[in-house]
Amino acid sequence: MGAIRSSRLRGSLIAAVAIAAVLGFGSASAQTASPSPAPTENATPTPDNAVLLTIFMKHDQSRPLGELNAQLERQGFYKAFPPAGIEVVSWYVMMGVGQVVTLRLPASRLREVNRIFETTAWGSYRTEFYATYDYKAIGIANHEKAQAK
Repeated sequence: MGAIRSSRLRGSLIAAVAIAAVLGFGSASAQTASPSPAPTENATPTPDNAVLLTIFMKHDQSRPLGELNAQLERQGFYKAFPPAGIEVVSWYVMMGVGQVVTLRLPASRLREVNRIFETTAWGSYRTEFYATYDYKAIGIANHEKAQAK
């Protein structure tokens, strides 16, 4: 049991470090610079600013689904999520867990997505966020290069 907790803690720590790196918290200039303007709804992901954000939305299994959905409706979750201009890459139901959503968005809009969950999803879901980046083209190119040898 301790190894599982340690593994989860390590995974959460890695995710937090990745998010901090994406947001530039590790650089002194980011800490001393004036706050950047609020992200706009028309900000679009580009190769130099896009991140993938996978969100685990774990259902509160102590309550029936109808009750959870009614709470989401009262809190305005489906009205607020997904925000305009953010691409939904996938949205699955993971039986026994809840839902898993992957978004593609500019890093500048990460806070906006987080706030939507804080204000409209908490109570129905426990959430986990994992910031990643698209590696598909690089991985496939590496595979093809290795096959050519």
